Amino acid sequence: MRSLPVGDRALLIELADAEEAGALHAELMRRRAAGALPPVREIVPAARTVLLDGLDDPGRFAREVLEWVVPPLTARPEAVIDIPVRYDGPDLAEVAALWEVTQEEVAAIHSAAEFRVAFCGFAPGFGYLTGLPERYRVPRRATPRTAVPPGSLGLAGPYTGIYPRSSPGGWQLIGRTELELWDPRREPAALLAPGTRVRFVPEGR
Repeated sequence: MRSLPVGDRALLIELADAEEAGALHAELMRRRAAGALPPVREIVPAARTVLLDGLDDPGRFAREVLEWVVPPLTARPEAVIDIPVRYDGPDLAEVAALWEVTQEEVAAIHSAAEFRVAFCGFAPGFGYLTGLPERYRVPRRATPRTAVPPGSLGLAGPYTGIYPRSSPGGWQLIGRTELELWDPRREPAALLAPGTRVRFVPEGR
């Protein structure tokens, strides 16, 4: 863990990997909810960092956080969001070939994993989900699509993601969901927030 000052009131904490970043983010949110965290305006996780903005004394907090014992993510009992998926994406056959399994097995393998939103970005409501074993990582498409339909479920590198709205994209599409990932009329607008646990449920199960 390494802490870097960002301006006068922010702190960027660098971690070894996404698992450590997710665990620290979860611990920060737990302490904030319990009133055991100094006042902070924003807590923003990323792939291997967590940014805290609006701290009164970033230097003091940087020293304190080094003394924390942060429980692993597996020790946390948060509720799980189930997302129904129809595994019929246009890249399903290509992913099956990369995994050396059948298309039906892709659906079974993917839906058997439990995911967690590591961080959000790219578009409002788009979460980068981790949970698939490393051997199932796939490359992005060589040629991105100019338009990916909303609700499309895709894979890229270590991440699974769902496109909340139509946009260009180069992820390998293996399915789709009808759930609304981003709705400004809803509170909160984003269905998936950093730290959220997610399970994909094949339609018809």
